[in-house]
Amino acid sequence: MKIGELALAAQTQVETIRYYEREGLLPQAPRSEGNYRIYGPGHVERLAFVRHCRSLDMTLDEIRVLLRFKDEPQAECGEVNALLNEHIGHVATRIRELRQLEKQLKALREQCVDVREAEHCGILNELVQASSATDVRSASAHVTGSHGTRNRRRHSSTLE
Repeated sequence: MKIGELALAAQTQVETIRYYEREGLLPQAPRSEGNYRIYGPGHVERLAFVRHCRSLDMTLDEIRVLLRFKDEPQAECGEVNALLNEHIGHVATRIRELRQLEKQLKALREQCVDVREAEHCGILNELVQASSATDVRSASAHVTGSHGTRNRRRHSSTLE
């Protein structure tokens, strides 16, 4: 199958497939005489595996490790267990950070309970006051991974 057919079969964007190929998560597909990539069932299976791991918020590096073990089925899986334990720890940390962010946002929301002119908006005024009192370098307390991006604690595709 061609890349468009693979994309449909795996419900994945063509750009994401190409990205995973560049990152070494998918093997290079052989080419036809017309220089089209030709994908097979193995590509569909591997892409589904990668996509599932991404849905579990695993990094590309974590997925590379898992693929290495998947490709070596006789190897012992102790490293896989350790990887998942570490990933669970990262998720637990993010949950705590998101709960703290929620508290901060709720407190901010309480600053303006009525609709009024923007110049008298308690939320805007609090944001202005806090931003002028905060050193810009320490303003990176934003919780990574919010807003649905996949750029959590590492480099990853923004194509998803």
